[in-house]
Amino acid sequence: MSPLSEEALFALLEREAAKRDTLHELSALKPDPLLVAQRYRDPSVALICALFAYGNAGLIVRFLESLDFSLLRCEERVIRKELQSHYYRFQKGKDVVALFIALRRLQMETTLEALFHEGYDRRHAVLDGISSLITALYSYYPHESRGYRFLLGMPYRKGVTSVYKRWNMFMRWMVRKDHLDMGLWQEVSKADLLMPLDTHTFHVSRNLGLLKRKSYDLKAVFELTQRLKAFDAEDPVKYDFALYRIGQERRLKV
Repeated sequence: MSPLSEEALFALLEREAAKRDTLHELSALKPDPLLVAQRYRDPSVALICALFAYGNAGLIVRFLESLDFSLLRCEERVIRKELQSHYYRFQKGKDVVALFIALRRLQMETTLEALFHEGYDRRHAVLDGISSLITALYSYYPHESRGYRFLLGMPYRKGVTSVYKRWNMFMRWMVRKDHLDMGLWQEVSKADLLMPLDTHTFHVSRNLGLLKRKSYDLKAVFELTQRLKAFDAEDPVKYDFALYRIGQERRLKV
C-alpha cells in the first residue's frame, strides 16, 4: 500500500485504538488470552495466561480454560497431581507444574509487582523488571527443560535479541487501564512500556511505514515503540491491540 501521511497514520491509529477499546473484542468469536485473565484480575493468573499466549488464539484460550487457577493456593503435592497430565505445545505436564509451584512459592514470600520493581526502579527500564521476574521464577522452582525455557525465556542481557512479546503483553495488561487492560500496577509509567511485538504487529507496522527494520528482533521492538511515541509519548503501547487485530484480521488494505 502507499505510505500514509503522518496525519492520516495518526488518525488511523487513534480510530482503531478507540474502536478496539471494548470488552466486545474479547469473546468466543474473538478469542484472546486476556479474555481468561480478565475473569480473575490477578497478576499470577494473568502471567500464566500471557506466558502461554503463543500459537492459535482459540487453542490458547481452550488450554487456559482447562486450568484450575485455585491450585496456586494449594499444596504442592496437589498441584503435581492435578496438573501432571496438562500440556500445551512445547510444554509438558512437568513444565506446567513447575510454573504453578514457582508462582505459589513466590506468593508465599512476596509479590510479582515487588519483584518487578527490584529491577525496574533502578533506571525505569521495563526489561530490567522483566528480567527480575524471570530470575525469581527460576530461583523459586529450579526446573530445566526446553519447554520451560521457551515458556519463561531468559533474563535480558546485552546481545539478547528476544522480543519478549509475551512478557511485554503481560506488562501492558498490568500497567495500562482501559476497557481491555487491567491496570493492576499503578507505580509503573505507561511511557516505559515496550511494544509486545508479534508477527502480526511486525508485518502490519512495516506495511504502514511505522517500522523500517526488516528483522523481527528486540531492535524492532525499540524502534516501533519509539515511533509510536511520536503519536502518544505517554502511552505508545495503547496502539498494540489495534495493530494486532488489523494483522490478525488480514486488514492490510487499511
